[in-house]
Amino acid sequence: MVILHNEVVRLEPIERAHIKGIYEAAHDERIWAHTTMNLMTKEAVENYVDATIEKRLAGTAFTFTIIDEATKKVIGTTTLFDIDNTHKRLEIGFTWLTLAYWGTAINTNCKYLLLAYCFEQLAMNRVQLKTDNENIRSQQAIERIGAKKEGILRNHMVRKNGTLRHSHLYSITIEEWSQVKDNFQQKLLK
Repeated sequence: MVILHNEVVRLEPIERAHIKGIYEAAHDERIWAHTTMNLMTKEAVENYVDATIEKRLAGTAFTFTIIDEATKKVIGTTTLFDIDNTHKRLEIGFTWLTLAYWGTAINTNCKYLLLAYCFEQLAMNRVQLKTDNENIRSQQAIERIGAKKEGILRNHMVRKNGTLRHSHLYSITIEEWSQVKDNFQQKLLK
């Protein structure tokens, strides 16, 4: 079982035992403003956890529960998906945190652990990230970790409210990982 951790955050494979913690952490509409999912009900959380476990068993995605190492509380989830072992690429996404952790060192530490795992353990050549055109906070966070913006996927998705979403596409390649890693290590715990 893959568990990624440092002194700030712990990423554990999502399990049904996390349902209560996820439900408590996810219960704020502001978390879901720029996402295609919404975990505001216990039933939605149960369905989400079951679906992500099925995807892990099928080898198509791997969702981690994000746990604050200081409090041991569940504070969000993040996923590795669109896994292509032939071409050695995947995407990090569907990341959300409870509001109390927005703007903290948690997301930086999560992304560092995930990227180190992707490049150093899974030997990926490329890791990509996407975000909503309207989610400026997420775009800034992705750029801050050193990902390169590749462009905008126009009319890429339909939002929950039926409007069209343009997605900003970013990536980090294996050739860039060493520099990105050095940049991360200067920012961790900050």
